[in-house]
Amino acid sequence: MPAQPHDAIDPAGPAGVPVDPSTGRLVFGWLLVGIPLAYGVITTLSRVGQLFQ
Repeated sequence: MPAQPHDAIDPAGPAGVPVDPSTGRLVFGWLLVGIPLAYGVITTLSRVGQLFQ
C-alpha cells in the first residue's frame, strides 16, 4: 500500500492522546443543539410545576 500524505503526521497530541480534528465540530454541534434543548426542558418543567400548585 503506498504511503499517504497524512501517514507522516503523528495523530497523537503532546500527551500521546490521539486528537481528532472533527472533535471540535462534534462538541460545537452538541452545544448548538443542547443549550436550546436544555432551556426548553427547564422552561417546560417550570411551567408544568405551576400547573400543579
